Amino acid sequence: MQCVILAAGAGTRLRPLTWHVPKPMIRVAGKNLLEHNLDNLPKEIDEIVLVIGYMGQQIINHFGNNYKCCKITYVKQKKLLGTGNALHECRDILNNRFMVMMGDDIYSFSDMNKSLVHEQCMLVSEINGKYLGGRIVTDEAGNLADIVEGVHNRKQSLVNTGLYVLTDKFFKYPLVKLKDKEEFGLPQTLVVVSRDYPVKIIKATKWLQINSIEGLRVAEKVLSEK
Repeated sequence: MQCVILAAGAGTRLRPLTWHVPKPMIRVAGKNLLEHNLDNLPKEIDEIVLVIGYMGQQIINHFGNNYKCCKITYVKQKKLLGTGNALHECRDILNNRFMVMMGDDIYSFSDMNKSLVHEQCMLVSEINGKYLGGRIVTDEAGNLADIVEGVHNRKQSLVNTGLYVLTDKFFKYPLVKLKDKEEFGLPQTLVVVSRDYPVKIIKATKWLQINSIEGLRVAEKVLSEK
């Protein structure tokens, strides 16, 4: 089974750390971000598809064509047009079912493993209180129903972690363009897919979101304690 890792972004929110290194190559607790996820991959994964862009040659130079027992295939995202576009760049080399994850957050083996039980799924995290972003809405069966963007202030909300199990049915649907951006969203497109093909919502047990220097400090603390 293939695992697509989206690692093309410029990591502007982690500058100055990302002036000279791509965000997925930032080191935390003795390993770079990509290595943390690669070391947690379930045994079913035998090929890694790395989508690269910003300073992507550093990633190629570091990993080469294999990591442990996994073959690595590189796909270059020519323009940073969002996660939907990044996945579409891989469509010609993907099999009928595959995992997708962000290259700059850290996920656990157990969450990846339980995601593989489902034909299609999205891994989410539960948060409390006020936040700005997309809120995941589920139907009565616990499947993806919608993503509501905006400011939310609820006792409990579900947010997308950026880890999915998908099928090639995703590529049958036009990409959804993000509002006021020249980008196309993977999760927003998946909402459309889910109207025909159910996408199970799975709650994460551990997710380290690294979108700021503070997030990096938290990850260092959590992983070092482990």
